[in-house]
Amino acid sequence: MTRLRTIPADPVDRTRLPLDEWRLVESRPGGDLGLMETLFATANGYLGMRGTPSEGRDVHSHGTFLNGFHETWPIQHAESAFGFARTGQTMIPVPDSTVMKLYVDDEPLLLSIADLEEYERWIDFREGVLRRALIWRTPAGKRVKVETSRMVSFTQRHLALMEMRVTMLDGAAPIAISSQIINRTDFADDFGSRGGPGPVTDKHDPRQTTAFTHRVLEPQQDWHSERRMLLGYRVAQSGMTLGVGADHQVESEAEVQQLVDTTPDQGRHISRAHLEAGQSLVVRKAVAYHSSRSVPHRELFDRCRRTLDRVREAGHAVQLEDQRRYLADFWTRSDVRLPGRPVEQQATRWCLFQLAQAAARSDQWGIPAKGLTGSGYEGHYFWDTEIYVVPFLTFTAPRWARNALRFRVNLLPKARERARELNQRGALFPWRTINGDEASAYYAAGTAQYHIDADVAYAFAQYADVTGDLEFQRRDGVRVLVETARLWSDLGFWRVTADGDAAFHVHGVTGPDEYTTVVNNNMFTNVMARYNLRRAAAAVRDLQQADPAAHEELRVELELDDLELEQWEACADGMLIAKDESLGIHLQEDRFLEREVWDLSATPDEAFPLLLHYHPLVIYRFQVLKQADVVLALFLRGSEFTAEEKRADFEYYDPITTGDSSLSAVVQSIMAAEVGHQKAALDYFRAGLFVDLGDLHHNTADGVHIASAGGVWNALVHGFAGMRHDEGRISFDPRLPVDWPELSFPLTVRGSRFTVRLVREEISFTLEEGPEIEVTVRSEEVRVTAAGRAVPLADQGPVLDDAVLSSPRGLGDQRADGSIVTSFVPKDPDEPWEYPVPTDPDDLLESP
Repeated sequence: MTRLRTIPADPVDRTRLPLDEWRLVESRPGGDLGLMETLFATANGYLGMRGTPSEGRDVHSHGTFLNGFHETWPIQHAESAFGFARTGQTMIPVPDSTVMKLYVDDEPLLLSIADLEEYERWIDFREGVLRRALIWRTPAGKRVKVETSRMVSFTQRHLALMEMRVTMLDGAAPIAISSQIINRTDFADDFGSRGGPGPVTDKHDPRQTTAFTHRVLEPQQDWHSERRMLLGYRVAQSGMTLGVGADHQVESEAEVQQLVDTTPDQGRHISRAHLEAGQSLVVRKAVAYHSSRSVPHRELFDRCRRTLDRVREAGHAVQLEDQRRYLADFWTRSDVRLPGRPVEQQATRWCLFQLAQAAARSDQWGIPAKGLTGSGYEGHYFWDTEIYVVPFLTFTAPRWARNALRFRVNLLPKARERARELNQRGALFPWRTINGDEASAYYAAGTAQYHIDADVAYAFAQYADVTGDLEFQRRDGVRVLVETARLWSDLGFWRVTADGDAAFHVHGVTGPDEYTTVVNNNMFTNVMARYNLRRAAAAVRDLQQADPAAHEELRVELELDDLELEQWEACADGMLIAKDESLGIHLQEDRFLEREVWDLSATPDEAFPLLLHYHPLVIYRFQVLKQADVVLALFLRGSEFTAEEKRADFEYYDPITTGDSSLSAVVQSIMAAEVGHQKAALDYFRAGLFVDLGDLHHNTADGVHIASAGGVWNALVHGFAGMRHDEGRISFDPRLPVDWPELSFPLTVRGSRFTVRLVREEISFTLEEGPEIEVTVRSEEVRVTAAGRAVPLADQGPVLDDAVLSSPRGLGDQRADGSIVTSFVPKDPDEPWEYPVPTDPDDLLESP
């Protein structure tokens, strides 16, 4: 049984993070700094700032990031081979503009040692502004109220706004606020604090980032006037360019002196005033970031000036109001409501807010695995986006979904190059990348995950079905579908058995489960490739009928003919989806059942995740999963499997899944709910819901798990509400948890937005905007209208005993070759061997 099933109902420290359904609130400073910096990060999909204090310390790791802004470096393979990834890519911090250091009587405010009478920091998900208010008793005994705010704009993606308001509550004192821009990647600030990718605590942890020893940001120019500062850079190896600028507005009843200066790695605006009791000093800061793959910094300076000029003309208040309106629209389209469940409600809204921060203004860049909240996974884009995040965007913010898919369209030329490098036709998208080049140095668990092609194709097909945006499919999506289908038809091959049956095989690939690599006929890969092939053929035929001229252009451009479409359909029809009839389960891959079972119950907690404590070859010899593999296929292509098959597969694979991947729990929750393991479904949901707020994987300091946040929405809508879509047909088969009084959420389908409300006795639908639409509830047709329609529910689906999930099935059973299936944990070589080597061959048939 997966370990994450044992987490508390609320694993969040409520003494530090008190409960609020619309806000994340911190009641006192300190604690796990890395965790808090991630949880309170602000971002918009293009620009992100970790939740570090305005004073600049104490911090775990500074970080201001721009989507796609990266350094490249040569991957050094100890033993290289043709086709290995050659160019590493790492998202690098841009100069930090969050710093606004405060001095009272020349004493700095440092939260770690300050005498604080009051303290609260919060972010309201409806406002999108990080705020903090505190009362500081200075070493001289004077009481000072300090209020700060930080906003990354959704409406102007290049813009961030900050404010510091200092009020003397009693006494009088000289005040200084030093507002700065600091290139922490290459330069230490006044406190000796650097940025860079952050501390690498475990060189063997592939989830962490790469540190650089060379100068990364090469200064091009620094400039300042009385109110504005500008710094320009070029990245040493990637050649990307950057411009950052800041304006300041100062208000006070007292006389204020201001000083501005810049150096190649720092800009400073210093405000000084002598405040009497009751007086305040307010410094408002507007910052603009612009980057490019190659545009000279001078042009980026001009872009920064235009961004800052708009703020100077309109004022900060207008930007704040625009932010509120933007988020009000987001919540209208996206909010999942859980009345009576405040703990789950807050965590759900926090996850949805993270999805907005990661995707809203990515604007045809990808969506990094950690968003822009930290340096984890080096800022790379994975298949996580298409399977876990794009579905949420498709059903709530189609424009954002289209932008995410446009990123893959833009990568298609490089994907074609990568396929040729691996001797394949068509296109092969990189498993992890920023600029389109494969960046995974470990091909077995990286490049070999060819399933990313089918995942991308799935997202394009789902988008077309749900949104009805056929213009996008016929112009861009069809090309992605064609080139990915070509890869499968070329990669696979036909094999004929002795009795004359023919099947299409796909060998030498890795599925989503990275504890089972380079295998033959991975079930997930074959199921998704089959769908890819069929949808590609259908898309080409649709284009031929809808727009013959565009079809002819596509045919000539891609050298496409009808025989190739027929080949794809034949490959799909013949795709091998192997089953073991004795167990009644689908094989994760051809030889999976030949392995012994890893005894997860006997594995100490400190040995997880397994990838950090065991050599890959040790893990590969066992039946043990990092994440849902077969189970994920059952969810994504559920209409292709029977209820009996789903239950058998889930009950076999669930007990041998470690939960080492944050991607797994939400999928297990969905399928547990569908087959009837409803307690397990809720346990797994909590494991996904609190991945970051509860720091369940102990690496949230590296950034938010964006795919898991997307999975939370999927678990609520697909799992508990039982929503499925097949070729655009929307259906519901609910599984509301027994202690939940209600679940409701909006969906947008083909331009119609409607609200779904689920209680134990019924499920109802109300059209909010757009034309009426048809859905089904347990095979009953329902027309969704503005008047609303309720459908009675006899139950919330089957309820099964979770006891069958406590240990793997088949232990002690005899394989076809006569051997016995056993379960154990790899022993420490220094421990004494516990079992004698058998001398009688019959002993081999006995379980230890």
